Amino acid sequence: MARKFFVGGNWKCNGTSEEVKKIVSTLNDGQVASADVVDVVVSPPFVFLPLVKSLLRSDFHVAAQNCWVKKGGAYTGEISAEMLLNLDIHWVILGHSERRLLLGESNDFVGDKVAYALSKGLKVIACVGETLEQRESGATVEVVAAQTKAIAERISDWTNVVLAYEPVWAIGTGKVATPAQAQEVHYELRKWLQINVSVEVAESTRIIYGGSVSGANCKELAAQPDVDGFLVGGASLKPEFVDIINSATVKSSA
Repeated sequence: MARKFFVGGNWKCNGTSEEVKKIVSTLNDGQVASADVVDVVVSPPFVFLPLVKSLLRSDFHVAAQNCWVKKGGAYTGEISAEMLLNLDIHWVILGHSERRLLLGESNDFVGDKVAYALSKGLKVIACVGETLEQRESGATVEVVAAQTKAIAERISDWTNVVLAYEPVWAIGTGKVATPAQAQEVHYELRKWLQINVSVEVAESTRIIYGGSVSGANCKELAAQPDVDGFLVGGASLKPEFVDIINSATVKSSA
């Protein structure tokens, strides 16, 4: 089963109104592979979601960078899945390593968030990944399997889930997992899904790579059989994001 390439741009906590308009303008002018070859989703900070939604080309989608674990209420500073849908936002990133590490989001909490967002009709980019210490101790597969298990235990339908493998040691550091390292973990994640969920889910679920992806390294990474796209950080704020989107053609012409 051919899996459609997926490229997400995580803008993190960056930008002013003027800078956001400039980024959107660059994307709108970009010559990119058609929507039947690649899904493109950009994720600005919450405060810019309506602005980006109103200006962005119609073949690209908009995602939030997080949402709350249940319905809204007395949760100061949080944004609910229902609010995102009210803004016509249909994608959300959950479980990013920065939230796991800086804000202490546990595997179970992330699993609960994914389940709730899906139950409300959002599509989810669910992030997993190991720290440098965990990689060096040989625990990579064990760590990402535990993170994935916490999601798998809470959901039955994987149709609207994209799994993003982001080795923490490669995020924003300039260090990139080699294509072989990325492929190895993606292969292990797919094998885990095959054994613990189903063959069908393993074959159809897109597993994307994140961690210092750039215009320079994207094609080689995209050529790996189990790499179905990218979750891009810093480079998604730059014109080279268009080049990363177009690495989808590596897959479509293979």
